[in-house]
Amino acid sequence: MNDNRNLMLAIIFSVVILVSYEFYNSWRYPDATIPLGDQRKATDTTTPTPVPSAPASVPTVGGDANISVPSIPGSAAPTAAEVQMAGRADLLKKSARVKIDSPRLHGSLSLVGGRLDDLTLSDYHEELDKSSPAIVLLSPSGSKGAYFTDYGWVGEGISLPNSESVWSASSQILNMEKPVTLSWDNGQGLVFKRTYAIDDGYMFTVTQAVENKSGQPVTLHPYALMSRHGAPEVTGFYILHEGLLGVFDETLQEVDYDEMQETNSVQNKTTGGWLGITDKYWLVALVPDQKTPVTSRFSYRNDQGLEKYQADFLGQPVTIAAGASGAVTSHLFTGAKEVKLLDRYETDIGIARFDLAIDFGWFYFLTKPIFYTMIFINEHVGNFGIAILLLTVLIKLLFFPLANKSYTSMSKMKKLQPEMIKLRERFGEDKTKLNQEMMALYKREKANPASGCLPMLVQIPVFFSLYKVLFVTIEMRHAPFFGWIHDLSAPDPTDIFNLFGLIPWEPSTVLPEPLLIGVWPLIMGITMFLQQKLNPQPADPVQAKIFMFLPIMFTFLLARFPAGLVIYWAWNNLLSIIQQKVIMMKMGVK
Repeated sequence: MNDNRNLMLAIIFSVVILVSYEFYNSWRYPDATIPLGDQRKATDTTTPTPVPSAPASVPTVGGDANISVPSIPGSAAPTAAEVQMAGRADLLKKSARVKIDSPRLHGSLSLVGGRLDDLTLSDYHEELDKSSPAIVLLSPSGSKGAYFTDYGWVGEGISLPNSESVWSASSQILNMEKPVTLSWDNGQGLVFKRTYAIDDGYMFTVTQAVENKSGQPVTLHPYALMSRHGAPEVTGFYILHEGLLGVFDETLQEVDYDEMQETNSVQNKTTGGWLGITDKYWLVALVPDQKTPVTSRFSYRNDQGLEKYQADFLGQPVTIAAGASGAVTSHLFTGAKEVKLLDRYETDIGIARFDLAIDFGWFYFLTKPIFYTMIFINEHVGNFGIAILLLTVLIKLLFFPLANKSYTSMSKMKKLQPEMIKLRERFGEDKTKLNQEMMALYKREKANPASGCLPMLVQIPVFFSLYKVLFVTIEMRHAPFFGWIHDLSAPDPTDIFNLFGLIPWEPSTVLPEPLLIGVWPLIMGITMFLQQKLNPQPADPVQAKIFMFLPIMFTFLLARFPAGLVIYWAWNNLLSIIQQKVIMMKMGVK
C-alpha cells in the first residue's frame, strides 16, 4: 500500500471541499421539482390587469392534477422612466407616503398602489464606517435595482385596485404601536382595506380585507408578490445560494437567477412554508397563512432588456356575502438573516423551516449547532475572532482521540520511511515482491497505512460545517479582530507587494486580485507547509515536488477569502502541527 495514502486523502478531500461543492445546487434538487408543462412568462410584477374571462390552468409540481385558478396580475411593459432608471429619491417624492419608523427598519408605504417599496435597514451599513449609507433593501419601480412587494385580489368582472389606485391611510406613520390601514373604494359597493403592522424585528403582518356593500356575493382570490428588477451582483461562491428560494411542504427549493432565465416559471402547490428572494445576508420573504393551501410561483421576464424576477403566491377563493366582510392575513419578512431571529419567527408564527433561508448546506445538523456554540462563546468573550479561535480549540478537543489515532498512524509511517526506501531500492521493478515485503514490514511493525483514514473522514463534515458557518452568517460581517483586521468578513487588507503597508503604494491598482497576498494568508500558507513536512513524504520525486507546491497554491487560493476563514484555517493548522509534533516526539520520530 502506498506510503503517502493518508496525505493523498487529505489533499483530495481539501480539493473536494473547496471546488466540487460548486456542483451542489445543480443536483441537490432533482429536475422533477420544476414543472415542465408550464413555460409561461411572468406578466411582471407590478400592476394588476383585467382578469381574463376564463381562469388560467396552472400546472402543479410532482405530476398532480391541474387546478383551475386565476392568474396573478402583472404590469405592462416598462415605461421610459423605468428604462432610464430614474433616481430613487425623486421617485419617492412623486407619491404621497406613510412613514415607516421601527427600531430596525425605516422607509415608507406608497399610497399610489398601496405597495411597500421603500425600506432601509437601520442597523446595517454598506461599509465598515458607521457613517456610510445604511443598507437599502426595497426601492420603487423605475429606480435602479427596483425591489418591492405588493398585495391584492383577483376576480372576474370586478373593478380591483391596481398600481395606479390612490389609497387613503388611517395614519401618516407606521410603527410598532400603531398599525396603518389603507382603504380604496371601487365605487361599485366594494371597499378594499390593507392593514400593515410591524414588530420589533423585520416582520410585517399584512391583513387584506374586503367590505361587500354591493348587494350580491363576490368571490375573490388574495395574492401577494415581490418583484426585483435586474439581477443583483452576487458573491459568486459555489458554496452559497443567492436567488429565489422557498420551503414548500417542508422541502427547500432554490433557483438561481440564471436558472430562472432558462426556466421562466417554477410553480408549487403547498400548505405552509414561505418563498422569497435571498442575498448573502438579506432576505425578503412572503409568508402565507401556514394552514391554508396556496399556489406559489417563481417567474422571470425580460422586458425590453430589463430583467424582472418575481416570487408570488395565490390564495384560496374567498366568498364574501352581501353586507359582509372577508379578510386574509399573511406575513412579510424584510431584513437581515439573523439565525436567532429566524428561529424566533419559526416558533412564534409557526413558519415551516424558516431558518433554511440561511444556506447551512449539506451538514445542516452540524452547521447550526456549531453556529450557536460560536455565538455563545462570542457573547462571553466579546470578540468574534476570539470566538472562532476558541471554537476551533473546542472542536479539536472533541476530536482529540480520533486525531491522535490519525497522527500516530502518520508518525509510524514516517518512522518506517527509511526502511521502505531501502525495500524499493532492493526490489526495483518487481512490484509483486515489493508489495509482499511492504506488507510484511507493516505487519512486523504493527503499522497500518489505512488506520488514519477513518478519523479524517469523520472530521471532514465538522470542519466543513465550521467553514460554512464562518462564510454565510451575517454575525461575522463587519466584526473586528485585532491589529489590522477590522472586518472578519473581508479579505486581509495588507499586501506583500507594498511590504504590508510600509511602502506608500496600492498594489490593487495594478495587480490582479489573486496576487494580493496579505499577512494572514501568508501565515496560513506557512503553517500548511510546516504541517505537510511532518507527514510522510512521497518516495516519488515528482510527487514530492507537487506536494511541496500545494501550500503555495492554497495561499493564493485563499488570499481573497474573508479574513475570518483564513485565520481559522491558519489556527487549525497550527493546532494540528502542535498535536502531531507531540505525538512524533513520544514515538521518537525525527
